[in-house]
Order: sequence, then structure tokens, then C-alpha cells
Amino acid sequence: MNKRLRLAFALAGASLLLLSGCSMFSWFSKPAPRHPPAELVQFTPSKTPQRVWSVNVGSADNYTFAPAYTFDAIYAAAADGTVVKVDPATGGEIWRKNVGMNLTAGVASDGHTVVVAGEKGNLIALDSDGNEKWKSPVSTEILTTPVIAQDIVVIRSMDNQIAGYDANTGERRWMVPYRAPALMLRSSPGIATIGPTAIVALPGGRMISMMLNNGAIRWEVPIGEPRGATELERIADVSGVPAIYGQGVCATAYQGRMGCFDVVNGSVYWVKDFSSKVGVSIDESLVYAVDTADKVYAFSNLRGQSVWRNDKMTYRDLTTPVPFRSTVAVGDAKGFIHFLSAYDGSFKARIETDGSAISTTPLVAADRLVVQTRAGSLQAFTLD
Repeated sequence: MNKRLRLAFALAGASLLLLSGCSMFSWFSKPAPRHPPAELVQFTPSKTPQRVWSVNVGSADNYTFAPAYTFDAIYAAAADGTVVKVDPATGGEIWRKNVGMNLTAGVASDGHTVVVAGEKGNLIALDSDGNEKWKSPVSTEILTTPVIAQDIVVIRSMDNQIAGYDANTGERRWMVPYRAPALMLRSSPGIATIGPTAIVALPGGRMISMMLNNGAIRWEVPIGEPRGATELERIADVSGVPAIYGQGVCATAYQGRMGCFDVVNGSVYWVKDFSSKVGVSIDESLVYAVDTADKVYAFSNLRGQSVWRNDKMTYRDLTTPVPFRSTVAVGDAKGFIHFLSAYDGSFKARIETDGSAISTTPLVAADRLVVQTRAGSLQAFTLD
């Protein structure tokens, strides 16, 4: 059987593809679970999470929306075009706007400009009072959450073009095209910023550092190397948003590796085989990650040695784990937030949200942990 027929049978049998209307590449969407999700483990809580506020933003539909935190506000968006600005202390709505079109990604904010991605490739910016600043067309749909730094909005569209826009005018300042793989995860790799640079994760397993002012590439490193007989086997997209702490940036890839690198020159601190559909997080001593079986790991951020593993939440579709008040918080597809000991990975607490999936990385906003559910609930928690 030739390669083309093998690929056709593999894709048809798995029913995993979502074809993009007018483009030549395809998205790989997660298959129906072959393993039942693990039952909730019973334990004696040693921490007490408390819900301090909840705001209904609106449904995410088939997209993924992540809230943004600035020094005085939390911004969130929904698929129907809703954008809200919320007081992080009380949950009170400062304003609620509708941008007049359905949205596919958001939110980015630097406290002055708020950016969301509209359907059919539109970038929409509001000011801090919710008034429209500008609207700019982009090449194709945006699923990656934009970022704003140094008055530049950085986006990556689904055709793998990375572009920088002036945050005040919407004028495109630069654009860097990258070839899109034939097949890639629909959960888009993310973008992080540090100093004058953007660290961009890409389908195909690459991570690059770019200058914010002109898009010049400073370095490029492989996180996952495509390999295998079929396009399905060769998916090696970088997962989630690169995690930065101090001079280090860490990332992982689906069917690839995990690694930490120097943010200045991309030199390797360490790499190891690992596969994940979500990103990693990092603190002063550890890197936290979830593999494709939803086992949670902590590794030394200096050399990558395994410190602990929690394998009691397998196949619950976990989010990226994040450090929060001596614990590691991770959401799941049933709307639970699990708090694990940052020291040994044991269960410390658990709380339920609205029963719908938490599919974006929990957000740490000062002394609050904020999650946005697929049904559209934005909730904040403290942990005592």
C-alpha cells in the first residue's frame, strides 16, 4: 500500500480531522477518549479553596478563550463577540461590550489596549474604556491568543504567519511567514514576551525568539522533530504557551520533547522525551507538565530530573498546571480545579466550577486563581 493510501485510511478511520475551508492544511482534533477518565480520588483536604466571585462571560463554543490580567483589571471574551473588563478583587463588571462579530481567540491587554481575534481573520482593538480603537484584517483565522508588549500586538494566524501590529493604530509593522505543516493540532501553540522579544511556539515543533520592533529572528530551537510514516504520526506541534522564568524559557511538544533554553541565545539547558497537548509552567525551582495520559509531573528546572509524579487524574483532559500559593493548580474537562502539593504532588484540595470543561491555563492574578470555563463562567478563587 502506498503512502497516500496509508494516510487516507489512517485519517478516515480515526475521524480526527477538521478541514479548514479554503486552506491546504488540516487540523488534528482530539479523538474520542479510548480510556475512561479516572474517578476522583478521595482524600482529606489540607487546603481550603474559596470562590470569591463569578461572572458569566459567554460560551466559548468550539474555540478557546483565555483571560488576561493587568495591574487593575481582568479581561475576558466569548465566542459571540462579548468582551468584559472585571475588577480582580470583587468581580464587579467595569464594562461589557460586544465587538459586533464572532470571536475566535483572546484576550490580550497591556492595560491600555485590549485585543481580540474576530472570525474570518480580523484583529479588533479596544481602549481601556471599551471603545473601539481600530480593526485590521489578517491573512487567515487566528486561534492563538495575541500578546501585547512595547506597543506591539503580536499574532500568529492559522497559515503560520507571525505579524506585529502597532497597538495604537493597528498598522502592520512587520510579518514573518512560516510554512504550515500539512496536519497540526487545533489547540494552537502560544506566544510569550520578555524584554524586547517575543518567544513564539510553532506547529511542526519549532520555537523562535523574535525582536518585537521588527520581527527579526534571534534564535530558533527544535522542541519536537516530526517523524513517522504518515502525517498523523509526524505531528510534533509545540504545546501551549512557552513558560519564562528569569533567564530560562521552557516548552514541550506533542509527540516530541520537553526542554528549557536560555532566553537570550536559545542555548540548551536540558531536553528530554515528552509528549503533551498542553503547555508547561515554571517557578524558581521546578517545571510542571502534563503528559498525553494526563499524568502531572514536576521536573527540576536546572537539569530536568524528575521530582514527583501524580498519576491519579489520567485521561481527565487536564490543563497546563500552574504554581499557586505552595500548590500546583490544574483544571479538568469536568470543571474541577485540583490543587496538588508543589513539594510532592499529593492532593491538597479540590473545588468544582460549573461542570463544563476548563480548557485554558488557570490565571494567577495577585492572590487569586482565575479560570474561564467553556460554558463561559469566569471564576476567581483564594486558597487558605
